[in-house]
Amino acid sequence: MISFFEASLDLVSVHHVGNQSLGEMYALSDHPLEMKDALVPDLLMQYFLKPFEKANEVYHLTHSSGDLALNEIYHFATTIFGDKEKFHEASEQIAKHLFKVTNHPNIKGGELYVVYFNKVQIEGNLLDAVGIFKSENKETYLKVYPDKGGFQVDYEQNAIDINKLDKGVLIFNIEK
Repeated sequence: MISFFEASLDLVSVHHVGNQSLGEMYALSDHPLEMKDALVPDLLMQYFLKPFEKANEVYHLTHSSGDLALNEIYHFATTIFGDKEKFHEASEQIAKHLFKVTNHPNIKGGELYVVYFNKVQIEGNLLDAVGIFKSENKETYLKVYPDKGGFQVDYEQNAIDINKLDKGVLIFNIEK
């Protein structure tokens, strides 16, 4: 069982990964996300971690050759766990790798989030974790706000619904 009671969000890098089979490209950010609003980390924690609260599925990274060191995601996660100073650089490599292997026409382009979490609990152990998440589907939201003794309605297009994570995985720093 996974618990996020003590978990905290440490670092986040956001990139855009398109589908190369559809002629799309990728765009890498120059630096990790700067959290300017104190509410944003809490909303991101909800968006990234809530879908895992009821998940009981645990998988292990592998490689077809039997040599785990050849698994690209394993390599990048190991780099991050070994030296957090290399987090953003490794996040860029993860984005490039996922772009390279995205060749099915039904996979949509979208924002790729690589996240470093502290103190995520799995099976009673408090561990650091790297999360890789992708948002592909955008929504339109209405915003209602007071204005001149009444209310106004505005909208936000191409926004992300924080209650609907499209794709995500958590990699725990355990059993290298």
